[in-house]
Amino acid sequence: MTKLTLTQAINAGLRRALEDDPKVVLLGEDIGTLGGVFRVTDGLMKDFGSHRVIDTPLAESAIIGTAVGLAYRGFRPVCEIQFDGFIYPGFDQIVSQVAKLHVRTRGMVRMPLTIRVPFGGGIGSPEHHSESPEAYFVHTSGLRVISPSNPQDAYTMLRQAIASDDPVLYFEPKRRYHTKGEVELEGALAAAPAMGSARVVEPGTDVTLVAYGPLVKTALDAASAAAAEGISVEVIDLRSLSPVDYATVQESVQRTGRLVVTHEAARTLGLGAEIAATITERCFNYLESAPVRVTGFDIPYPPSKLEKHHLPDLDRILDGVDRALGRPNSLTALEG
Repeated sequence: MTKLTLTQAINAGLRRALEDDPKVVLLGEDIGTLGGVFRVTDGLMKDFGSHRVIDTPLAESAIIGTAVGLAYRGFRPVCEIQFDGFIYPGFDQIVSQVAKLHVRTRGMVRMPLTIRVPFGGGIGSPEHHSESPEAYFVHTSGLRVISPSNPQDAYTMLRQAIASDDPVLYFEPKRRYHTKGEVELEGALAAAPAMGSARVVEPGTDVTLVAYGPLVKTALDAASAAAAEGISVEVIDLRSLSPVDYATVQESVQRTGRLVVTHEAARTLGLGAEIAATITERCFNYLESAPVRVTGFDIPYPPSKLEKHHLPDLDRILDGVDRALGRPNSLTALEG
């Protein structure tokens, strides 16, 4: 076991993929000489050359379009979108080409393409540098969408994504880049859970709390705070956003009878809405209360000074738990 930050774990996953398969190539803005704005690809161009770690122009549509051509020719390209808000110039290629080529060609063409996207807030960035666009891609059939929350998953899920013949969007929680954890590098893939599976990271009996990416740590902190008041919160790290491992969530809700879902993205038509609707359909007779969503607000992502009011934090998640349990909460006065 090696103790790594989430950044170092991603770097290790990319390095191992480059070592194991000469068809793996990396593309992105400033990923080579600079090592990426977050230094995720630091040292890789030096060790593998500029023909495999490719500094691209500032043109996301060109990055994705070039990767499509490479995938057609049997390569396994890994694209870095420098910041979440920069992905939109490549949106047409991703949803109109990458997601559809396998079906359009009746299975004759595969798209083994991985798109790395640093996402979410919490680092005080300006406009276009802190967003949560995952719902756009979860809505698009033909794409796998995943988000690790810890260094071990960052390593293993990236390697699984690169090895997959399906296109994968890999959302990296950038405010957790410096989170440290033990990482098993050798034999990690053989022991790792499937890329599409969720994980119960904190067992509980009173409420099921579902989170992913940057909010898993916040959810665990909320569970610890709730335990001090005698409330047992089961925390599920979703890990895969498309497909969703509903079986794990369903089993938990059937035991607890209550569901809270939290994410940084906007509330309306967010992933939390789909999870709440699906679990209501599957677990209606088990639910003791309506599912609760604790999310970002339905506004353009705010300036960095207002982030703390926009991002779900421990207090807002605990308030959501209180709502699910029918305890006094922020809406009690309004409901009265």
